[in-house]
Amino acid sequence: MKQTDSITGYHAHIYFDGSTVEQARSLCRQAADLFGVQMGRVHEKNVGPHPRWSCQLAARPEQFPALLAWLALNRDGLIVFAHPETGDELADHRDHGIWLGTGLALDLSIFG
Repeated sequence: MKQTDSITGYHAHIYFDGSTVEQARSLCRQAADLFGVQMGRVHEKNVGPHPRWSCQLAARPEQFPALLAWLALNRDGLIVFAHPETGDELADHRDHGIWLGTGLALDLSIFG
C-alpha cells in the first residue's frame, strides 16, 4: 500500500470554455480567498495534458480536503480534475486523479 507522506501538495484544475470563463475565474478567486490556496493563470487555451481551458489551484495537503468538498458543492456544472503531487507526474495524472463532473481524456503523452 502506498503511503500518503509522499504527497507534497495537490492541484485542482478547473475546466471551462468561452461561455464559462468568468464563472471559472470567479470560482478560482473565491477558492483562493476562502482557503488560502494559490491560484494560477486562467489559461484560455489547452495547457499541458489538459483537454480544455483551465485554471489551476495549488493546495497544501492540509488544505485539500476542505477545498475539494467546497469545489464539489460550488462548481456549478464546471468540470474539476484534481490530483496529488508525488513527484511522479504520469501516475499522479493517470492513476491518482479525482474528477468532479464528467471525466475527460488527458493527453498523457507529454509525460514521455
